[in-house]
Amino acid sequence: MNIPALYHSVILWIGDGTGLPDAILHIHAGLIILMLMRLVSGRSLGTLIPLLVVVLAELGNETLDYLNYGMRWADTLSDIGNTIFWPLVISLGVRLRPMVRRDQTVR
Repeated sequence: MNIPALYHSVILWIGDGTGLPDAILHIHAGLIILMLMRLVSGRSLGTLIPLLVVVLAELGNETLDYLNYGMRWADTLSDIGNTIFWPLVISLGVRLRPMVRRDQTVR
């Protein structure tokens, strides 16, 4: 069984089924993984653990792409940027400026 080819066929099926371009699918995938890990782990987005899972998932995706297609730097860098950008912004935003509890006053 050729796992990279099977993985690629599933990705093509998702793209064809949604009609969305690859870049948008990467953005959605990054955000879905971030939120799922937040819910599953129970950790705040400020802990960077959900972000780390997004990064690891994208590295796994790009490894499977490499095994199926070979190295395509422009596509790889674009995919990494699209997948990680918004999860990184959200995680850094929460980490740098956490929410204030309602029973605390802001000074």
